[in-house]
This record gives sequence, C-alpha cells and structure tokens, in this order.
Amino acid sequence: METVIAAEGVHRSYKLGKTELEVLRGVDVEIGAGEHVFLCGASGAGKTTLMYTLAGLERPQMGRVMVEGRDLYQMGRKEQAAVRNARMGYIFQNYYLLPELTALENVLVPGMIGGNSETRRAHELLEAVGLSDRKEHLPSELSGGEQQRVAIARALANNPAMVFADEPTGNLDSKNGAEVMKLLLGFAGESKTTLVVVTHDVELAKMGDRILTIRDGRIV
Repeated sequence: METVIAAEGVHRSYKLGKTELEVLRGVDVEIGAGEHVFLCGASGAGKTTLMYTLAGLERPQMGRVMVEGRDLYQMGRKEQAAVRNARMGYIFQNYYLLPELTALENVLVPGMIGGNSETRRAHELLEAVGLSDRKEHLPSELSGGEQQRVAIARALANNPAMVFADEPTGNLDSKNGAEVMKLLLGFAGESKTTLVVVTHDVELAKMGDRILTIRDGRIV
C-alpha cells in the first residue's frame, strides 16, 4: 500500500502560563492510500493535535509531515493552502457551516475557494447524503445529524484524496452517530479516499481499517 501521509519524529507543545505542556512526543506514523485510520485515546492524549498536524492545520515544532511525498510544512503558505483545498477535506464536531448560507451554498464553498464550483456535484452529494429536499435550508433549520451530513458533502465537494474528521459524531446521539459514520466510510470506500478520524468511541473506531491509540503524546 502506497504511503500518502507520514509523520516523522513529530513534537508539539503548548505553554500554559509558565508551564510547557508536551502534547506530541516524537510521533512516527504512516497512513496508506485509501486506508481508514481512527485515532483514539483519552481526552488530552494528543489525538486531535496529531490529526491537525497531519492535516496541515498545526505546525509541528520538531519533525516533519510528508503528504504524497512532499514535506507539507516546507511549502509556502499559498501552496500549502492550495494543497489543503484541492487534496484534503475536513469535518469537525461542531460542523462549522456558514450560518447565512443554505445547505447547497455551504457545499459549494470549497469549489468557490478553488475557483471551480460545480453545482451539479453539490446537488449529487446532497442527494447522496439524503438531503436533496433540504438543500435550500439554512443550518439553523437543520438538525444536528443533517448539519453533519452537509458537512460531509462539503468535505467531499472537491473529490479530495484525504479526509480528516475530528470527532464527527461527538454532538450526535448513538443512532445518528453510527449512521453518519457509515455514510462517511461508505463514501471513502467508494472513492478510495484516505480517511483519518479522531474519536473517543472505540465501537465506532472498530468500523475502520486500523485503530491508533495515543497515550501521553505517543502512539502505543
């Protein structure tokens, strides 16, 4: 399996007053093309920080992150932003839909940023997530499960090679959470998309190909 994401000796710490909290302590990991990897661990273990680092959202203080054979943090800001928009999709626990835009318009945003907005693709994705009849609704008019489905459609709008999801079921009940995860895994499987998911739910994590458990800033 071809490696598409690799972390080598990654360190990350934060200052809390006069105290320095070491969150990642020399993490090494390789993730293959089309692999579905779940990052698990207790709160504060470093799983979200690791995902953000792999996704180009959190620069490591030491070590490097290779994405498709290129050093992600050696790129210029514009190049890195272009890679994130064209090659990566993001799903977050709190959805982060733009409140003034309809469901359809939210799905169109990644394409608009990249200068290639495909209305047909957005319509198809909303239909695939079961929201074709809700496409003109604002986020405030949608349930939590529906908002997360819109967020999944938005993450897939540019046909990304990699999707990163941070606790995507954290604000949903167990039934909606399982349905959203099945939907996400189904999309990723059909398109051979690499998927990296942070979750505290071990049962959901068992739905993936591999579980990486993080404890005290290291993969164990």
